[in-house]
Amino acid sequence: MRYFLELSYNGKAYHGWQNQPNAISVQEVIEKVLSIILKKQTVIVGAGRTDTGVHALQMFAHFDTDLSFEEDDLLYKLNSFLPKDIAILDVFKVNDEAHARFDALSREYLYRITLKKNVFTFDEVYYLKSDIDIDKMNEASKILYQYKDFQCFSKSKTDVKTYNCKIMHAKWTVENNELHFVIKADRFLRNMVRAIVGTMINIGIGKIDINNLHEIIKSKNRSEAGFSVPAHALYLTKIEYPKEIKLNE
Repeated sequence: MRYFLELSYNGKAYHGWQNQPNAISVQEVIEKVLSIILKKQTVIVGAGRTDTGVHALQMFAHFDTDLSFEEDDLLYKLNSFLPKDIAILDVFKVNDEAHARFDALSREYLYRITLKKNVFTFDEVYYLKSDIDIDKMNEASKILYQYKDFQCFSKSKTDVKTYNCKIMHAKWTVENNELHFVIKADRFLRNMVRAIVGTMINIGIGKIDINNLHEIIKSKNRSEAGFSVPAHALYLTKIEYPKEIKLNE
């Protein structure tokens, strides 16, 4: 039987989602707790990877087991054993072929920027000291819809078969004295969102001309794009799946 976990986590203490040989990851912590509760070594497969320090308001992972249990009981036990920076939101049975990563239709990220120094949110948002033109940044965001290959925003030496991504939404807004960038796509490359935000900031402060974004994307060269903004202000906010993935009982 296959189950999905819906979860959230504060990524500050972790070296990303995926298991690593010499660093603590979110996946490792959940697998250890789940294996203890089920009394059997259990591997989970995440909907994607988040980098070191990146947070998730909504993440999914699946696992297989032949053990019987009450889903609410497992949910309670997981949250009792897991550290305070990881929360399981739901446990539910899915089709045996359902896959947390490959069946995801879209993923959505939020990046938070503040232009005012705040001693209470410095580890949640990126403090930008420069004046910035949000209208220019939104015009630049529209350019992203015209392209599919985003190698210029990908971390160098990334092992992927394609750099193509379908961007469905990209927009800057002002929310409670913060600048919020929300971007939605079918998939993302490593470091892609942080590189896009850094490039947009350079456009917003006048360091890069908006029309140069076309050439940056066409170059497929990471060094042509802007800097990568810090990870601590990036949040994976939503993952969408086909409705039929969940079993009706």
